Amino acid sequence: MAAKRACFFAIFWAVFAALPLAAQAVIKLYLKDGSYQLVKEYKVEGDRVSYYSVERSRWEDVPLALVDFDKTRQTESQEKAQQQKEVQEAKKVEKERFDDVVTTGWEVAPGIHLPGDEGAFAFDGVRVVRLVDSPAEVVRDKKRMALLIALPGPLVKARSLVVLPGPRALIRVNSLQPTFYVQSADNAGARVALVSLKQGKNSRVVEKVQGGIGIGQSGELREAIPLERKQVAAGIYQLKPTAPLPVGEYALGQMEGDKLNLDVWDFGVDGAPPKSPGGETPPIIRKLPAPSPH
Repeated sequence: MAAKRACFFAIFWAVFAALPLAAQAVIKLYLKDGSYQLVKEYKVEGDRVSYYSVERSRWEDVPLALVDFDKTRQTESQEKAQQQKEVQEAKKVEKERFDDVVTTGWEVAPGIHLPGDEGAFAFDGVRVVRLVDSPAEVVRDKKRMALLIALPGPLVKARSLVVLPGPRALIRVNSLQPTFYVQSADNAGARVALVSLKQGKNSRVVEKVQGGIGIGQSGELREAIPLERKQVAAGIYQLKPTAPLPVGEYALGQMEGDKLNLDVWDFGVDGAPPKSPGGETPPIIRKLPAPSPH
């Protein structure tokens, strides 16, 4: 996992660093009961603490005596230090990525190879991009909970949402119909599904989980994308959407029966690759050098 995350930051550290400051400056304002609010800023006003809630996009306040300032400042300092460490690691691995040509993995196109280790990769015709595990989390659908409380009887089912943080994945793919490769010793590619994600203001919904008494379908509800699937080598599966993908957010995830594993590979599709002035797509990664004549 550490290696995968290092490659993730290696490819996209520049994108992360270029994000608007306001998008990165999310603070965990801790309360003394151990819970916290995600806030953009906070200030002490007499015996109250006012904060701008990221979740509800409005100013709120709590009694001063309930706020754990020590834990809030400690956590903020630790997260800033971790971000700096990840950026430095990303710069180092980014340099290595362009200095070293992968020559040992399975060849997806002339001179372009998969890395030799396990993982999921996207190929857009000119480059191989490593996808990175992103753990999704289950949260309650607060609107549905409010509706359940307001209605006199069990007219609707209870619902939870499986979400990823942030409205966009940092990994971007410049192809409307990329080819994916899943490489693993246990043939995980045979069980992988492609899911379209619904973008929210601060998160992306992977699926809805409904249950209980009421109107509507029960179980895990997700928008799966049809795939052409074939095994191209031992432990390597090639997956390709049967039709071009709309621009948007997506994830590959392993199915366990009819259940989706919450550790997914998320990415965004930005459209066709940009064209150079000469009309050709500029290469993103280096191909193997031509063999020298003997």
